[in-house]
Amino acid sequence: MLKITTPSRLHITLIDMNAERGRVDGSIGITLNEPSITIKAERSDDIEITGNSEHIERIRNSAMKLLPQGGGIYISIEKDYPSHIGLGSGTQASLAAGMAVNMLYGLGLGAGELALKVGRGGTSGIGVAAFGTGGFILDGGHKFSEKKDFLPSSASRLPPPPVLFRRDFPEWDIVVAIPQQKGASMKNEVNIFRKECPVPLREVEELSHIILMQLLPALAEGDIEVFGKCINSIQETGFKKREVALQPVSGKLMKFLRDAGAYGAGMSSFGPTVYAFGENGGDLKKLAEEFLGSKGQVFITRARNEGARIGNTA
Repeated sequence: MLKITTPSRLHITLIDMNAERGRVDGSIGITLNEPSITIKAERSDDIEITGNSEHIERIRNSAMKLLPQGGGIYISIEKDYPSHIGLGSGTQASLAAGMAVNMLYGLGLGAGELALKVGRGGTSGIGVAAFGTGGFILDGGHKFSEKKDFLPSSASRLPPPPVLFRRDFPEWDIVVAIPQQKGASMKNEVNIFRKECPVPLREVEELSHIILMQLLPALAEGDIEVFGKCINSIQETGFKKREVALQPVSGKLMKFLRDAGAYGAGMSSFGPTVYAFGENGGDLKKLAEEFLGSKGQVFITRARNEGARIGNTA
């Protein structure tokens, strides 16, 4: 029986939601060890998906898009995490199902090809690259002449964008705090893109400078303090500033963690998940738990510098 364990990802920001210079989207993100999705799969005469999971239909639909005529599959969802919390479970679930079919039927497809077939990665390439290689990822977005509109990945049918930069991420503790609410999704997400875009070009230029001349050098030099400051700056410009404005609890939590000593705190994707870097992850975790009380969960994880783990099990 085949076993696949995916990573999750922090989506730090979309870079260019102006498109005046000819490209759109572009994004940076970090692959996480936890949370993760684990499935077990084997060939079957029928299509059967089991498990206590909200992703059953997504996994079924993704598998069906790849199964050869007359082929079947049994998939058991052993572990998962919720959708629409900013950690990319939809992409990971879809790719896990697609990879299971790919491996069991010898289709020979890579993560990018699977993503196109299951309809993921049409805006940001972070989730697809996280599944494929892990680490810190920067992608180059799409030609606006091909995309023609500002759309989230769930509504875009373009192939995943090119990965321009991938690097192992340092062994820093990452505090992840998830308020008990949901981020934008489906039609609401599409409406936000159309309402908030195009973002002013000057904000895109400012964000690009932060990424190229501050955040990437800090990553290369292992400077957690400067990296954290860059994360803080990113929350206040471009499309990310507009995402944060939609999640007031997440915004307050980020400020609380910074005031408590975090070098940097940001919101992943549309939220509500908040992440933070600091010298003492344990202390930040306790403070985030006190802030959220019973209305959320907090844990410490680290980056995963590899993609999905795929192997056979008895």
